[in-house]
Amino acid sequence: MEKRRLGQSDLTAAPLAFGGNVFGWTADEAMSFKLLDAFVDAGFTLIDTADVYSKWAPENIGGESEVIIGNWLASRGKRDEVIIASKFGLEMGAGRVGLAPAYMMRAVEDSLRRLKTDYIDLYQSHRDDPDTPIEATLEAYARLIEQGKVREIGASNFTADRLKQALDISASQGLPRYQTLQPIYSLVERDTIEGPLQDLCVAEEIGIIGFYSLASGFLTGKYRSKMDMKGQARGPRVEKYLNNKGFGIVAALDNVAARHNAKPGQIALAWLMTRPAVAAPIASATNLDQLSEMIASVNITLTLADIEQLNEASD
Repeated sequence: MEKRRLGQSDLTAAPLAFGGNVFGWTADEAMSFKLLDAFVDAGFTLIDTADVYSKWAPENIGGESEVIIGNWLASRGKRDEVIIASKFGLEMGAGRVGLAPAYMMRAVEDSLRRLKTDYIDLYQSHRDDPDTPIEATLEAYARLIEQGKVREIGASNFTADRLKQALDISASQGLPRYQTLQPIYSLVERDTIEGPLQDLCVAEEIGIIGFYSLASGFLTGKYRSKMDMKGQARGPRVEKYLNNKGFGIVAALDNVAARHNAKPGQIALAWLMTRPAVAAPIASATNLDQLSEMIASVNITLTLADIEQLNEASD
């Protein structure tokens, strides 16, 4: 299987990441173990999570996803076979937010404990923190790398200007550089990344590992009317796509999928894999059938005509 480099780092991964936001939310521990087993057995390695996952679910406090991944790692003994990407910076409670060095040191220890591991392969700033100097954050990351607790670092939800500032500081002061960027990116969410931010990632060799690649399931064709939202955990998140543009994109996906004997969601992921600087789109599954469909997307080679049709529908 094709492996793509994560930025300028030594980390490489198959061009699809498993989104661990479902663990402890729409996938319990038993199902999460089955999904992780199948994902890794199929040759994939990149598992993305965050300390805040899945704090939004009723009765959750955050850390549930990392705990499940940690239990899986402990029971399977496959730590060296996977790339664990986690994030910190979103609010986890009073005083537990941001990218300040003191909080980073606390957050990483909490994540390491939950993950039952000595190191995190890719530790990411979940959101920019304008109240903390960029140098301070990068210096703290440097200490974690020196201590062997973190291998590489990445950014999430950064603007082009702030990412460029961070890269310039890394270069001028000899500090670790953000090797990846995690933005929202899909056929229905292109504006955030395409343009100056994507151009910067291409120029600086930053690997894009975008989230919401399937727009909370909308791009699978699962939601074709408001009636389809009823009883679905992610239903409310897709309502903004239920319009002429969204339905036009799904129609284009249906058309391209028919030519490849594939599913709309597979085409949506295959399209992302053709985009500049994209290392691995992030997608989630809550059962084995969904996972099988998701991972098959890496075997689809879109033609220029396919890509043009999808671009036109989503521009």
